[in-house]
Amino acid sequence: MTTTNTPPKTLWLGRWGFVLAATGSAVGLGNIWKFPYITGEFGGGAFVLVYLACILAVGVPIMMAEISFGRRGRGSPIDAIRRVVHESGHGSFWSIFGWMAMLCGFMILSFYVVVAGWSFSYLWKMLSGGLAGNSVDDMAAIFAANNANPFTLGAWSTLVTVLTMFIVGKGVQAGIEKSVSWMMPGMVIMLGVLIGYGAFSGGFADAWSFLFSFNTEGLTSEGLLAALGHAFFTLSLASGAILTYGSYLPEGHSIARTTFSVAIADTVVALMAGLAIFPIIFANGMNPGEGPGLIFMSLPLAFQAMPFGTLFGILFFLMLSMAALTSSISMIEATVAWLTGSKGMTRKQASWGVGIVLWLVSTLAMLSFNIGADWSLAGRNFFGWLDYLTSRWMMPLGGLGMALMAGFLLRNEIFREELGLTRTQHTLWLFMVRYVSPLGIVLIFIDALGLATLQVGTQWPWLLALLVLITVVGELASPRLRHQAS
Repeated sequence: MTTTNTPPKTLWLGRWGFVLAATGSAVGLGNIWKFPYITGEFGGGAFVLVYLACILAVGVPIMMAEISFGRRGRGSPIDAIRRVVHESGHGSFWSIFGWMAMLCGFMILSFYVVVAGWSFSYLWKMLSGGLAGNSVDDMAAIFAANNANPFTLGAWSTLVTVLTMFIVGKGVQAGIEKSVSWMMPGMVIMLGVLIGYGAFSGGFADAWSFLFSFNTEGLTSEGLLAALGHAFFTLSLASGAILTYGSYLPEGHSIARTTFSVAIADTVVALMAGLAIFPIIFANGMNPGEGPGLIFMSLPLAFQAMPFGTLFGILFFLMLSMAALTSSISMIEATVAWLTGSKGMTRKQASWGVGIVLWLVSTLAMLSFNIGADWSLAGRNFFGWLDYLTSRWMMPLGGLGMALMAGFLLRNEIFREELGLTRTQHTLWLFMVRYVSPLGIVLIFIDALGLATLQVGTQWPWLLALLVLITVVGELASPRLRHQAS
C-alpha cells in the first residue's frame, strides 16, 4: 500500500494502542471542564447534536487526512508530509505545514506543563490536607499562593516535564502505548466511581438536566461557533500529535474506523466528566460556569463538605493528572520523532535533549504567573503569547493547510489507498475535506481573531453562498493542480 519506499518504523501493537493514545491526547484539562460547561450553557442535548455534526464535518475529515499523511510518510510531520508531497510530484515547500505542526505542539506543551502542574500540585494538596478553606475566596487565595511562588510552581511543572520525557524516552510500545493502556482505562474507571457517587449526592438530576435537556433556544450563534471551535481543537489537530501517532499505525487497520473511535471516545469521556463534576457542584449550590476556577476552587471546597470527600478529591485530581500527562506525551512526540528520524539521535538522547529545551521555555511561561507577570509585549506576557500564537494562528492555519493539501494538492490515489473507503464514501470525504472543513476552519479563524461578529443564525445564506463559491473555484482549480502534479 505504501509507495514511499520508507520501511515501517516502530508500530503500535494494535489499533487500540493508537485509539487510546490519540484519545489521551484529545482528553486534556480544558476538555474536562470546558466541554461539559459549554454543553449545558448552549442547549444541552441540542448542543451535543450540533457538536457531533461539527465533529463529522470538520474534525473527522481532517483527522483522517492527518493519519493518512502519517501512515503514508512514516515519519515526523516534517518528514511524512515531505515524502507524501514528493510522491505527488511537488516540492519540499509544503513541508512548512509539518514544521508548523511540530513547533505548535512544542509551544503548546511549553505552557501546558505549567497548567498540568496545577493538577499534580492539587493531588498532593489533597493527599496532605493542604486544601483547607471555608469559602471560594479561601480556595482562590490558595490557588493564587500556589502560582505566586516560582519555586513551588516550577517544581510541579518540572515534574510533569520529567515524567513526560521519561515515558516518551522509553519508546512507542514500551513507553507511550504501555502507559496509555492503563492510564486511559484508569481515568474512565475513576470517572465512573465519581459518577456513581454523584448519583447519590442530591445534585445528579440537576446535572443531567443541565447537560442533556434539549433546549434549542439556548443554542445561539455563539453556541454554534463554540461547537465548531471545540470540534476542531479537541482532537489535537494541526499540532503534530495525531499525524505522528498515525505514522505508527500498522497497515491494514481502517483509518476511518479508528478516527471515529477516537472522536466517540473523546466525546464520551468529556460527557462523563460533566456527570462526575456537576452533580457535586449543584448539590453544593455552586456556579457551574466558573471555568478553571470550577476545578481548582469550587470543587475542592465541595469535596470538603462531602462524606469521604478527601478520597473522592484524590480520585478526581489523580484522574486530572493522568489526563494532563497523556496530553503532554502526545504533544512532544512529533519533535522526538523528527530528531530520531532525521538527525540520527537515539530516542533517549532526543527525549532528554528536548526535555531540557522544554524546561527552559516552560520556566519562562511559569514565571508569567509570578515574578515575570509584568514582562509583557503588546499587552501579553510570555504565557499569553504562547497561547495566542498557537490557538489563534498556528492551529487554524495548520488545519487549513492539511485540508487543502489533502483535498487539492495530492493525488487522490494516495488517500484512496490509505483510507480504503468505497467510492461513495471517498467522494463524500473528499468533498468534506475540500470545502466543508476549510469553511469551518475559516469561521473559527474569523471568530477567534475577532475580525467580525458572526451571527450564524442570520448569516447562513452568506455562508452557504461562500461554500458554493469555494466549491466552484475548487473544482475549476483542481484539474490544473492534478495536471501539475503529474
